[in-house]
Amino acid sequence: MHVIIEWIYKTPKGATTVLRSAEMPAAQALLLAEDMERTGRVKSLHCIDRQDTNWSLKELKAYLKEIDTEPHNITVYFDGGFDRGTRQAGLGCAIYYEQNGKPLRLRRNAFSSELKSNNEAEYAALYLGLVELELLNVHHLPVRIIGDSQVVINQLNGEWPALEKELASWADKIDAKLEQLHIQAEYQLVSRKENSEADRLATQALNGIDITGLSEIVKE
Repeated sequence: MHVIIEWIYKTPKGATTVLRSAEMPAAQALLLAEDMERTGRVKSLHCIDRQDTNWSLKELKAYLKEIDTEPHNITVYFDGGFDRGTRQAGLGCAIYYEQNGKPLRLRRNAFSSELKSNNEAEYAALYLGLVELELLNVHHLPVRIIGDSQVVINQLNGEWPALEKELASWADKIDAKLEQLHIQAEYQLVSRKENSEADRLATQALNGIDITGLSEIVKE
């Protein structure tokens, strides 16, 4: 969860003003807010999330403690590949998240011979990622969803209409899964280069290489 800190600053002579921070991760906001309160010049302070919900520091601290043992700060990369000659598809997703104080990465791919286009493969790859989130017991959290498909990202953002029956069906299926898990999706379109990991997983699936793995990310 990302929040903005809003506080009333009070000078030693009693003058006050309202200040707002830039958006930041909730854990960082808690550290900064507690430090600001120790100055003795904060008259009142609260945090505001992306749904415009106000959080006291006590509530924010309880929330962070509650989610620490569950997956959080989640980003899903997805990509689909389609071979027109063989009518076969490869799906890939990479999920980055934190749990128990550790940064983790889950990689997963899958092969399919039931799809009709590259756009369908892209949608199916994202759905694969959502199924993995469900298996991780992710719910009631914001999730960043990143891909290089303009069609998928813009249609799910509501910027482009889904006119093709197959794609509209996939969009509905994904919306339903997000609603079921109470996930607030934040879509981001990136270049293919920035999505190379998911692209590689999709290619490996097309080549008959199955990938399923969870690993801790070691910071250098």
